[in-house]
Amino acid sequence: MVIHPQVIEKEGKKQFVILPYEEFLQIQEALEDFEDIKELRREKEDSKDLPTIPLDKVVRDIDL
Repeated sequence: MVIHPQVIEKEGKKQFVILPYEEFLQIQEALEDFEDIKELRREKEDSKDLPTIPLDKVVRDIDL
């Protein structure tokens, strides 16, 4: 991802960043994806010791 930030300074210190809207949307989507991945990893870790059901049994039960 390539971004083109514009940094605005106030009293010689960097205070704000302005991004083109499309770049902002790309960053927002990437952050949402990152949060989803973190949640998936947490759930996977939390459920690692729970009993599982084989997929073919689930499919058979659904077809009933």
